[in-house]
Amino acid sequence: MWKPITVGMAVLTIASVSLVYAQQPGSRQGGQRWQPSAEDLQAFGEARLAALKAGLMLTPDQARNWPAFEQAARDFAKQRIAHRMTMRSTPRSDDPVDRLRRRATTMSDIGAGLKKLADGAEPLYKSLDENQKRRFATLNRLTRSGQFRTRENDGSLGWGSRREGRPERFGEERQ
Repeated sequence: MWKPITVGMAVLTIASVSLVYAQQPGSRQGGQRWQPSAEDLQAFGEARLAALKAGLMLTPDQARNWPAFEQAARDFAKQRIAHRMTMRSTPRSDDPVDRLRRRATTMSDIGAGLKKLADGAEPLYKSLDENQKRRFATLNRLTRSGQFRTRENDGSLGWGSRREGRPERFGEERQ
């Protein structure tokens, strides 16, 4: 007598938990994914810069090169945040030529920003010892995490973050 009741209660519990989970707003069926605001992105960038500086444990001589890198990193982050907010607010164009032009402009702007970042990072990076260089590569997320990188499977270049186990292709619109 108790066995069918216990089995029935277990089935009822599992079914109700599944229904509750399916109705959560964060589920993939139709809920909106959290998108960080410009202030959130700026705060995360500042935290990454502070972590990088702390992790490098700069000597006084090396610390003289930090302000130039820090300013270049902040400028690049502002450029990325502005671009991200523009992309969110701009309706997607059906015109392929317009999309190509926008993509070309974006690539040019990001290329110029990366060049300024590299120019600001070079004196600091050259002053680091091998252990600091390894930590710099590990801790520096300014040019990783959602930026331009190679894909592991075929060595081709991609732009964007990993989604559901596959990289976004260059120019692929987010859904």
